[in-house]
Amino acid sequence: MAVPVIAGLGTAQPPSALQDELWEGFFSRHFSGTTRSLAQRIFANSGVTRRQAAVNPLLEDVSDWPTERRMRRYQVEALPLGKEAVGRALTAAGLGAGDIGLFIVCSCTGYATPGLDILLARDLGMAPDTQRMFVGHMGCYAALPGLGAASDFVTARGRPALLLCAELTSLHIQPSSARVDTQQIVSHALFSDAAVAAVVMPGGPGYVMREVTSITDTSTADHMTWDVTDAGFRMGLSPKVPQVLSRHVRGLVDDLLARHGTTVSEVDGWAVHPGGPRILNVVERELALPPQALAASRATLDEHGNCSSPTVLLILDRLSRATAAPRRIVMLAFGPGLTLYAVLLDRQG
Repeated sequence: MAVPVIAGLGTAQPPSALQDELWEGFFSRHFSGTTRSLAQRIFANSGVTRRQAAVNPLLEDVSDWPTERRMRRYQVEALPLGKEAVGRALTAAGLGAGDIGLFIVCSCTGYATPGLDILLARDLGMAPDTQRMFVGHMGCYAALPGLGAASDFVTARGRPALLLCAELTSLHIQPSSARVDTQQIVSHALFSDAAVAAVVMPGGPGYVMREVTSITDTSTADHMTWDVTDAGFRMGLSPKVPQVLSRHVRGLVDDLLARHGTTVSEVDGWAVHPGGPRILNVVERELALPPQALAASRATLDEHGNCSSPTVLLILDRLSRATAAPRRIVMLAFGPGLTLYAVLLDRQG
């Protein structure tokens, strides 16, 4: 059987803005009354210095747009961003678009039919027999089951697969007249836009995908939601999420590593989805990680915010480009369900 290897990554991001600029220039007026002072504290303590936005609220306020208009704009903005990320990943892997056997797209921030998978396959020149898969509404952890599907295809068919995660959270700023709660403020303080593509090949140099695993605690299904409303998609984010992670993350990671004859102390790279500073603190504590273990995750949160599904791939890209790239990486991401996903990677070549 073919060994699935992540052989190329490509990233693409829209223009960025400083968190302080976003607060002063837009959100300080978007929130009012006692909510404003709470929002100011949340923005200041978000762990985010800079974020990217395809639709920058400093230039264009979409908060009163109906969902239909936001979806039309999604396709306009996501297509070139996805094309850029895919092009870079293919170049890094030394492949052409016609070599891809399976093309997977993950996105929970916009929908259109024909979708990004069809339009990008057409525009990039993928073969007519390229298989496609679209994954929606899995949220922040979608990249990892996406990698799992790509890995399974490569193992079974011996052909390359391509994963694209593309999210435009900037399209879903809620109206100032809407019910404002702490969950909405946290969402507006953290989320950002990005597209990241990954090529998975049968063998060769790169990071071998050893296993993809997950656990879902359905008793906490209401802790993280993403509701389609008439004014865009609305985030529900319970403050209890870190508590749920603390119950499950150690067991998930220990069991994964034990199946491959290794332990937490032998992992020298951690790509942990930064759902926020508290999430990273919980993972660091429960896994008893040294202070620098999550440096790449914290730096990604600081420079890019929470980009939903592309974020963990942004961290992997940062780790892989380091002067001393890690030999063994664990990727962790969390989302609705409440679901925890983990991937074990080993570098070869």
